[in-house]
Amino acid sequence: MASQADPRLAAESLVRAYYDAFNAGDRAAMCALLAEDVAHDVNQGQRRIGLTAFRAFMAEMDAAYEERLEEMVVMADATGRRAAAEFVVAGRYLRSEPGLPEARGQPYRLPAGAFLEVANGRIRRVTTYYNLSEWIRQVSA
Repeated sequence: MASQADPRLAAESLVRAYYDAFNAGDRAAMCALLAEDVAHDVNQGQRRIGLTAFRAFMAEMDAAYEERLEEMVVMADATGRRAAAEFVVAGRYLRSEPGLPEARGQPYRLPAGAFLEVANGRIRRVTTYYNLSEWIRQVSA
């Protein structure tokens, strides 16, 4: 982790550790970096509050998708309270989700981004965005 003397670097390091844990499939390590009352805003979905809701969401996602985040770029403001990440989601659609195309193991590559709020050395909010229409196009091809 970065020195606590530079809050920007500390926030960037925290966010990188979070996404490194995602890529490693280490959901416990991800949760260890989140605040107990984390606010999780998913693309095209409802806000979920708390680690219990976050864990349930990740279990659903892990059953339906196999994903790795590539080309990661992380930025934070000078206060270390706000951060952003841009990346490419390289994945496979494994299990059909209600209202979405049928899953057949289709691969996809999708640009995405996230905005994060940091407080007391933990991530308090994760808001993720991607182009759902482009994802549907790719898995429907």
